[in-house]
Amino acid sequence: MKYFFRLIRRVILLALVLCGVIVIGVLYYMEFELPDIDALNTVQLQVPLQIFTHDEKLIATFGEKRRIPIPYDQIPKPLIQAILATEDQRYFQHSGVDIPGLGRATLQLLITGRKLQGGSTITMQVARSFYLSRHKTFGRKLREILLAIKIEHKLTKEKILELYMNKIFFGNRAYGVGAAAEIYYGKHLNKLSLDQYAMLAGLPKAPSTLNPLANPDAAKKRRDHVLARMYDQGYISESAYNEAVNTAINASYHDLQTEIKAPYTAELVREQLEQMYGDSIYTDGFKVYTTINSSLQVAANQAVRDHLLAYDQRHGYRGPLENLGVPSIDNMEEWEQILRKKPVINGLEPAAVVEMTKQTATVLRADGNLTIIPWTGLSWAREQINPDYLGPKPKQANQILKLGDVVLITMSPDGYRLSQMPKAEAGLVALNPQNGAILAMIGGFDYQNSNFNRITSAQRQPGSSFKPFVYSAALEKGFTLATIINDAPIVIENTADNSLWRPQNDTHKFYGPTRLRTAIIESRNLVSIRLLAQMGMSYTVEYLKRFGFVPSQLPPGLSLALGTAMVTPLQMAQAYAVFANGGLRVVPYAIDTIRNSQNEIIYQAKPLVACNNNCTTEEAVAPRVLSPENAFLITSALHDVIQRGTAKLAKNLGRVDLAGKTGTTQNQVDAWFAGYNPDIVTVTWVGFDQPQSLHEYGAAAALPMWMQFIQFALKNQPQNPLEQPPGVLSVRINPKTGKRVSNNSKNGIYEYFMEPYLPESDFSSTTETANNDTDENVDENAERNDIDPELNTEPADHHNTEQSDNDNIDNEMPL
Repeated sequence: MKYFFRLIRRVILLALVLCGVIVIGVLYYMEFELPDIDALNTVQLQVPLQIFTHDEKLIATFGEKRRIPIPYDQIPKPLIQAILATEDQRYFQHSGVDIPGLGRATLQLLITGRKLQGGSTITMQVARSFYLSRHKTFGRKLREILLAIKIEHKLTKEKILELYMNKIFFGNRAYGVGAAAEIYYGKHLNKLSLDQYAMLAGLPKAPSTLNPLANPDAAKKRRDHVLARMYDQGYISESAYNEAVNTAINASYHDLQTEIKAPYTAELVREQLEQMYGDSIYTDGFKVYTTINSSLQVAANQAVRDHLLAYDQRHGYRGPLENLGVPSIDNMEEWEQILRKKPVINGLEPAAVVEMTKQTATVLRADGNLTIIPWTGLSWAREQINPDYLGPKPKQANQILKLGDVVLITMSPDGYRLSQMPKAEAGLVALNPQNGAILAMIGGFDYQNSNFNRITSAQRQPGSSFKPFVYSAALEKGFTLATIINDAPIVIENTADNSLWRPQNDTHKFYGPTRLRTAIIESRNLVSIRLLAQMGMSYTVEYLKRFGFVPSQLPPGLSLALGTAMVTPLQMAQAYAVFANGGLRVVPYAIDTIRNSQNEIIYQAKPLVACNNNCTTEEAVAPRVLSPENAFLITSALHDVIQRGTAKLAKNLGRVDLAGKTGTTQNQVDAWFAGYNPDIVTVTWVGFDQPQSLHEYGAAAALPMWMQFIQFALKNQPQNPLEQPPGVLSVRINPKTGKRVSNNSKNGIYEYFMEPYLPESDFSSTTETANNDTDENVDENAERNDIDPELNTEPADHHNTEQSDNDNIDNEMPL
């Protein structure tokens, strides 16, 4: 017996030693072999890139995973209760491993050979999702248990639950409860109802098979199970339970909500970020704050949409998308399905004509609703016979539409309106001329239809909107706004093929001796060509580099004076900013600030600032490329373009601080307007991606778009004209000779001059000379017809028109 007890003691001692060794081994393994749990305190979840406006409104989200991290204290209590009721009822009682639950799961596995209930706690799921593979083995399960115990010793229960609720997958690219709320309900997490919280809590078990979008019946059963568990646990009352289980499934797919429509800016920023940081931008949780002003972007979107649709409608109706046949009650459901497959493009919604009266049409929309289009929404639709010719004005609906026609409709202040997808495109960009910040940018009618950014990438001829840069070069060379240039016929020979170029004014008239100010105001082509010929090509091309243009964009011949350079609208905005800020060249930029996932600033833009000797020590000063006097004189002339020239329609804005220039290219292929004051520069462009005639000038196609935008942009803003520099003097001149006259000269007018280039006196001209056919109107206040006299940039009979030098100019009248 004594031997037996001695043996028992030895066995017990050996068992204790063995247990101690096991405990020491487990502790060693947990400490040195398992991953470092401290990293969970600062874990970097894969969070998509988010791009915001300058005033923090979301523009876009980029990244495969949709995740919006939510701190524990901002997670709604009903959602926490729903998760605990269904995933881990004893979460706040156990230490990472629920022994009773694990035992029940093990017993069921031994008895049945199948896993009938889970034994994993939330902590174990956190351990698995952060550190372990999905491959199910007993070894992995043991590591999961040990990791869970280690996590519980390092982190608080609240931190573990926060990690879990931000990490788990909910289906449809939604990771974490924040993104799931947005994806399934289009709401912030704290705006959901009890039944919706229960739906989300039920998804992690099987996010594909229990998904309310893919399998609403299974999703409802799972949701009701979660609600029952919440009721059993005492989290909700019986009345709350009954109300929730009787609520229909109301989930639908919502991409993460954007607040401002600026996709062209978002893509531009994404490309720049990828160059800066690589592919990690899609997972590192960067928040990028752009220079975009949200209210200006909204106004720009509306202006481009309104006026591109208006342009398109001025050129006639091209017919329906298709015809579905004769409508009847039996085929309405089929028609709805057809309409639902067609996209809504920038507010243009597909609809099918189901009934017509003499001057109304009733259409079926994709949601099954019937909408009446009144005559005010139909009467514009003259048939487009071809781009040059429209049919007669319609008098009744059946002259426009047929039953079964699938058309596009849009909402207007007068109700729904027949519309169509514009064939032409348009763009608008607005800059802050003081630092180059892009305030608004629209690169086309609709990004989903065409993601080509015409503001940054479309190389187009600017037409007469380029002329101010040529005139600025002339002022630098000693010409003045009173210099007289002969507006007379000119023939230019191309010695390469003996072709002749006979440029003309758009009016096909010649105006004789013309002051440069008048030539700018009326966009006189022949004056511009002769002026460039007198300055010389090499000087002018070199001078144009001051505005940011590069020689490869500039043709080597005199057609450059008419705007045959190839430039982007963004380049034009940058160049006009030089005039707007008084002569300094700023650089356009779109990214203002970048913050990482810890909300730390990792990038802050430091733009060149046009501060005119009042910069702070922290600001980078923009280089001066023009004298203030030169910028002021060009602005003065472009101010008159609006007051009484080709853009006088903009005079209706009632502001005296605006300046700008229209532009129209050969055969009206491109239409431009570039306008500014010291606070904002805005350029609008209209044209076809595959060049063809717009059949409209810049004053008709591009100027109204600019006006609508700038009216909003400067609403309630004080007048801010460019200040007259001390080196500019106002002198009374004879408008026919450009020479100085006495202040009491009856027909004299005042003109601005740079002090070194004051005109010589002409005091002998004290009386008005007789008018002749080539003299211009000397009434400085007279208004001319609103035309945009842009010149053909190619000869009438030949194609190769440009010369690389000025020696081949054959004057029909002397220069």
